[in-house]
Amino acid sequence: MSSTLLKKAPAPPAGGPAGRARSRRRRGRAVAVLFALPALLLLGALVVYPVLFSVGRSFFDASGSRFVGGDNYTEMFRDPATLKAVRNTAIWVVVAPALLTGLGLILAVLVEKIRWATAFKLLLFMPMAVSFLAAGIVFRLAYDEDPDKGVLNAAVVSVHDAFTGTSAYPTARAREGQGLTAAPDGSYRTDTAVSPGETVTLGLVGVLPKDLPDGAEPASRAAGAAAAPDEVRGVVYLDFTPGGGGRQGQVDARESGLPEMTVEAVKDGKTAASATTAADGSFRLTGLDADASYTVRLPAANFAAPYDGISWLGPALVTPAIIGAYLWIWTGFAMVLIGAGLATLPRDALEAARMDGANEWQIFRRITVPLLAPVLTVVFVTLVINVMKVFDLVYIIAPGPVQEDATVLATQMWLVSFGGGNDQGLGSALGVLLLLLVVPAMVFNVRRFRRSQR
Repeated sequence: MSSTLLKKAPAPPAGGPAGRARSRRRRGRAVAVLFALPALLLLGALVVYPVLFSVGRSFFDASGSRFVGGDNYTEMFRDPATLKAVRNTAIWVVVAPALLTGLGLILAVLVEKIRWATAFKLLLFMPMAVSFLAAGIVFRLAYDEDPDKGVLNAAVVSVHDAFTGTSAYPTARAREGQGLTAAPDGSYRTDTAVSPGETVTLGLVGVLPKDLPDGAEPASRAAGAAAAPDEVRGVVYLDFTPGGGGRQGQVDARESGLPEMTVEAVKDGKTAASATTAADGSFRLTGLDADASYTVRLPAANFAAPYDGISWLGPALVTPAIIGAYLWIWTGFAMVLIGAGLATLPRDALEAARMDGANEWQIFRRITVPLLAPVLTVVFVTLVINVMKVFDLVYIIAPGPVQEDATVLATQMWLVSFGGGNDQGLGSALGVLLLLLVVPAMVFNVRRFRRSQR
């Protein structure tokens, strides 16, 4: 009896339910691997192999024939251009995602309160359809320092000139030996002292006839006018006769006056009288002491160069200018994602807060933002990953002389490897550094996405 009990139970037949289930699972895995195999091969060829190759290449010299160990990584942090690229990348990571997330949140909340919300979202999201290359070209033109080309400087110059004004004669200068001497401050003064009751003629050159202000009249109409005992009279004119002829230092019949020019009478370094020339260039300096002598001066403001606006693409502003272009492209993306999260918020909580007397700012700060925190985090981290890889805008917008001032890790990697450096060992080390900076943000984003899915 005991021997019978100790006998092993017979094994289930191979074709039983458990065996058939295992066989189905194996076939399912094989089919899944078969379908995933093309994607895995493509992933390996386009992602895994380049990463591994770059890691290996970073330990060799520029030619790729000599193993140098960690020398490329050491050189990377000794190179001033690379350190500047790291600094600029840090500025991008800190500034751009924060601004985009804030703008996206504000716009998403405001869009809910307007009638044409869909059209407004479409307009803001439209830049996402523009390639970075095209956007870079557009903003390179918009940031052009020439007000005749750059729309931003055209606006800045218009506002500046509306409040400050501008000189009409930036190229004017005195003819040598004709009674006017240039001062160190850019003004022109008469060589000899002038007494009240005298008349002076102040001839200038360097102004093209086509650049004369509208309404300028011949200076000969004002020449020779008598001055009162307590005044100095005179004319400021263009000492140039169109078509040739005329005499230097004298007002000829076809020579034009220079209107809207400031003239001053100076005594002991102080301005005693001031006047503005009329359409024919004439002026009167009145209220002078008849027994004193004065120097007639044309202040430097008459010859000031026109205001050309802001050097948007200069060394100081090139990085903020490129970040501005990036904001134009990606603000719609942030707004749409945050707006989708805003649409899922429980409306009863918002209505309850309003019934309890909370104003809109309190609702926004204490309810909307905390409930949107997961969405805001995902948007922020996604943008951090994106700005670490920014290349197109920096390379296209930044002019050659300031390329190094605007460079980030991605552009520096390209410049070192292919843009003249021809050192793919150092370029590969920069690529590995960029990968190490991006991976933590990617892992954080994936984990947060999985938690939200669960």
